[in-house]
Amino acid sequence: MSNALRHVEGASGPAGAMAERLRAEAAIEPSSVATGKVTKETQIIAIYGKGGIGKSFTLANLSYMMASQGKRVLLIGCDPKSDTTSLLFGGKACPTIIQTSSAKKAAGEEVDISDVCFRRDGVFAMELGGPEVGRGCGGRGIIHGFELLEKLGFHDWGFDYVLLDFLGDVVCGGFGLPIARDMCQKVIVVGSNDLQSLYVANNVCSAVEYFRKLGGNVGVAGMVVNKDDGTGEAAAFAKSVGIPVLAAIPADEDIRRKSANYQIVGQPGGRWAPLFEQLATNVGEAPPLHPTPLDQDGLLGLFSDEETGREFTLQPASLADMMGRPVVQRPSLEVVYDEA
Repeated sequence: MSNALRHVEGASGPAGAMAERLRAEAAIEPSSVATGKVTKETQIIAIYGKGGIGKSFTLANLSYMMASQGKRVLLIGCDPKSDTTSLLFGGKACPTIIQTSSAKKAAGEEVDISDVCFRRDGVFAMELGGPEVGRGCGGRGIIHGFELLEKLGFHDWGFDYVLLDFLGDVVCGGFGLPIARDMCQKVIVVGSNDLQSLYVANNVCSAVEYFRKLGGNVGVAGMVVNKDDGTGEAAAFAKSVGIPVLAAIPADEDIRRKSANYQIVGQPGGRWAPLFEQLATNVGEAPPLHPTPLDQDGLLGLFSDEETGREFTLQPASLADMMGRPVVQRPSLEVVYDEA
């Protein structure tokens, strides 16, 4: 055990209190899975993917297109980076629910919906936010954020779609909240033709399967392939696990450049309008499916040997390898009894 860890474990005062809070958060078990049928008219859809794969880009353009088609859409960023709404709002930071709530509480005031929810051309959007590095659990922050949403009347709001942007490569409880507690009807995964993003997508499918076995109702509606370079691994993954490709967004310089400048590309009448119109239709109509996750070999099998290096053979290490010198065999102390 390091001296720093001993110091924290034995500390009193603020450091000791923080350590106790972190232990308490880590010990909290997720609630049991709801087993009732989905009765809400609102479609609540959780979108998962590896960090940096383009979830926020996909959701900003998808939500904008849905609103352009006359739908009432609420976009909720559930990533501690709080950047889901950046593209939608031209790069401007959106005050987060958690930070706003803390500031209002310190001032003895109540949070109003106008403090945390903002609009653009029919899209309503907000950020849950999360703790700073080393100052709390991001998963617990998500849970706390949804508790605040309930106090603001979340269950009474009238939307056609609520889109939740979740980080897929973090596995602690809060990030699996929509799946574990049946808070959404279906999940969509965003991936690309690379192993790491498909690994995350496969993990999300595994989580859906796990909670369905416990009585959950959430399914996977499909996959959005972002930055598609045409090599086909993401489409092969979707086919293997039994989910459709809802859209393939090409790795195009026009998209990259406009997104970098915080421009919405999914606008009616624009070059990319047909792509996002079809995506909006597919997202709304795709039913929640029961995926069949791949094992590690199956996932690696989507790629060539040159890309994965899977031709490598495991070589067991010996005790001599670990010690860095020949091992001297010493007589055993085992007592051997003669047969009677």
